[in-house]
Amino acid sequence: MKNIYKYLIAVAITGLLIVPEQSVKAGNKDRSGQAGVSELLINPWASSSGWGGVNIANVRGLEAMYGNVAGIAYTKSTELIFSHTQWLKGSDVNIISFGFTQRVGESGVLGVSITSMSAGDIMITTTTLPEGGIGTYAPALMNVALSYAKTFSNSITGGLTLRMISESISDLSANGVGLDAGIQYVTGEQENIKFGITLKNIGPRLSFSGDGLTNRVWLTDEDVVFSVNQRQSDFELPATLSMGAAYDFLFEKSRFTLAGSFQSNSFTNDQFKVGGEYSFRNLVVLRAGYSYEEGQTNDIESDERYTLDNGLSAGASIQVPMNKEKGSILAIDYSYRATEHFSGTHSFGVRISL
Repeated sequence: MKNIYKYLIAVAITGLLIVPEQSVKAGNKDRSGQAGVSELLINPWASSSGWGGVNIANVRGLEAMYGNVAGIAYTKSTELIFSHTQWLKGSDVNIISFGFTQRVGESGVLGVSITSMSAGDIMITTTTLPEGGIGTYAPALMNVALSYAKTFSNSITGGLTLRMISESISDLSANGVGLDAGIQYVTGEQENIKFGITLKNIGPRLSFSGDGLTNRVWLTDEDVVFSVNQRQSDFELPATLSMGAAYDFLFEKSRFTLAGSFQSNSFTNDQFKVGGEYSFRNLVVLRAGYSYEEGQTNDIESDERYTLDNGLSAGASIQVPMNKEKGSILAIDYSYRATEHFSGTHSFGVRISL
């Protein structure tokens, strides 16, 4: 059985190291904006977002529920995280996330996370009242994820995430499910070489429904009022395929990890990412990353520019030991992602590992 796992991971690593030319030019920028629930592409966690989510191969613990679910298998006992993200600071868009992972048995780990995105109150306008004045509405975007990961051997972990998705306003809503899957492989004399691959946001098409799609029409000549239900198109999830590798440079009192990844996006340009993380005595952790996609360096007004993100990210963590024997820690995480407009994206998190 162990040989079967080794053969499977060997195939995954071969695909990672030999990226065909077609993959380098993959992605479909002509479909930009056609996918729904694009908030699933925003990393809500403060630690892993500090180096741009490049750590596909070495993300560990609860935050792996976003990056690569196989990584939650490294949870020692219990981990809890609360995170708050100011997305495009100045736009009044906030993301609140909470989650926990719990080891079950010798090799399994369960994880649950809840992510809520709010855009504040938006003025209601109509064709007859384009200036508003009749109240406000507040969009609610939420997803709840349930994950399970398992350690198959000393080198291989794998996992699955089922994500329940909801978007709604007062008279309109869309609900659906998505599936994530991932695998990680660790090798080297000091287990300092890591590989990972993950497929995310796979699921059926979604569609909106509700009274918001209904209009009232008056026939003045006959003094008749009737309702017309508007037809609307369904939409797909923003599926992605990511592959990454990482190498730990180990020193007496510190560690430096260099990581790189390739992300193929179904509806936008593909991305290449590189980043590094430095840890001093596992007390202070500094990280930075850069993400590149075609046209990113063009002027923001260019027709070939498809993202507000300029690719730079940075972050830091302060980790305080609570129980040295068990390895329990209390950590404060922060990350910053630079953008062309607004004042960037800021994330703050509190992490407890028991």
